Amino acid sequence: MTDSKTVRVRFAPSPTGMFHVGGARSALFNWALARQQPGGRFVLRIEDTDAARNKPEWTEGIIRALAWLGIREGDEHFEGPYFQSAYADKHRETARRLYEEGRAYYCDCTREQVQQRRGNEHLGYDGFCRDRGLEPGPGRALRFRVPEGGPTVVDDRVRGRVEFEHSAIEDFVIARADGSPLFVLANVVDDIEMGINEVVRGEEHLSNTPKQQLLWEALGHTPPVWAHLPVIVNEKRQKLSKRRDKVALESYQEEGYLPEAMVNYLMLLGWSPGGDREIMPWSEMEPLFDVSKVNSSSAFFDEKKLRAFNGEYIRALDVKEFIERCRPWLAPDVAPWPAEGYDEVVFERVAPLAQSRIAVLSEIIPNVDFLFLDQPVEDPQSWNKAMKPGVGREMVTAALTRYDDPDLPWRAAELKAALEEAGAEHGLKLGKAQAPVRVAVTGRTVGLPLFESLELLGRERTLQRLRAALAKLDATQDAEA
Repeated sequence: MTDSKTVRVRFAPSPTGMFHVGGARSALFNWALARQQPGGRFVLRIEDTDAARNKPEWTEGIIRALAWLGIREGDEHFEGPYFQSAYADKHRETARRLYEEGRAYYCDCTREQVQQRRGNEHLGYDGFCRDRGLEPGPGRALRFRVPEGGPTVVDDRVRGRVEFEHSAIEDFVIARADGSPLFVLANVVDDIEMGINEVVRGEEHLSNTPKQQLLWEALGHTPPVWAHLPVIVNEKRQKLSKRRDKVALESYQEEGYLPEAMVNYLMLLGWSPGGDREIMPWSEMEPLFDVSKVNSSSAFFDEKKLRAFNGEYIRALDVKEFIERCRPWLAPDVAPWPAEGYDEVVFERVAPLAQSRIAVLSEIIPNVDFLFLDQPVEDPQSWNKAMKPGVGREMVTAALTRYDDPDLPWRAAELKAALEEAGAEHGLKLGKAQAPVRVAVTGRTVGLPLFESLELLGRERTLQRLRAALAKLDATQDAEA
């Protein structure tokens, strides 16, 4: 933070139909800075000048994603959303002012002409029209006149002092021939109009910063305090790409990641609160955040670690809260079981068992579906693994015999003891003895504790499934004979 003035930061995404996890990190860092001062402001500005991307539902998606992260309209530190398109007249007025003051000039050079003069397609504009005195007209773009000699120095709170020699910065276009401004100008004008004094954004924008700083100075304003965050990479140290990596925040929401776990993890991508502690609620991270302590090295987005974080947060929930968080996956339009098959009381009883074992909320479905489906799911791989000769038929038969005893109390402890005894008679330890029974009853080789599951499923449904499994084994044997 700056001590001399109240922090005004902005988050300015372009609507794209998805919310990138890198953008989510930038938003959180800006949110922390804004909330560290009583009058701090997080300004949401939608960069909507690209007509192809100007879809209301995409803008609504941005607002929903921010709200999921805890950045919400109505908070005293939240301002906006503003829309860049609403400032179009100011953009044009500023471009005209720069031209009238001699800070910019018109140029009618085509790309082909520049390449022909330079003799190299990779070299930039050569300043050909600097002193031609062209006036506005068809086919004439407005270029900013970069000062000759010396560097532009960017004091970056993450990267330190970064110098950009003017000789390496071409006279860049700030408005097209039709008068519409380019992003580099519109961005600066909007920041000035909105009083933005700190800019925290991704490293990919660093190359634009000297141009923007030159515009700030040309317009008579002090540039904001810059901070460029390290790029986020995958396990191969490649920059996260929506074409290759899972980068959409929405996909993590749909999978059942908790927002508090995602916030915690994203805050640690390039920054650390100090010490060895990593699991930390937002309320504790916010006052500790210091953008100058952000590491300039690339940050690895480790989905396995995020998953582990999420599991920790799930296990820390109160059971009632866990049940509430699971409800979207229990709804008829999502859950694989019929609505009439769902039993709220049974789910409340099984919830503590599931809570200790799942890492994302969507995993609640395969852990409890056997309770609410008429028949267990069919998984050939699990079936073939568990029903091996000498084990499968023997243990299903033994379980059926013992569990059909009406004098056997239908409680987890007694069910376990009965199957353990049956397994011992066949020379099997409990782990191997129970595998065929688990698959017969739940359809899967892994899941919740078996005997607690059987207790919840009930005697009759358990016996019915064991009989069905035995019939399937008989049919398979007859087919092979």
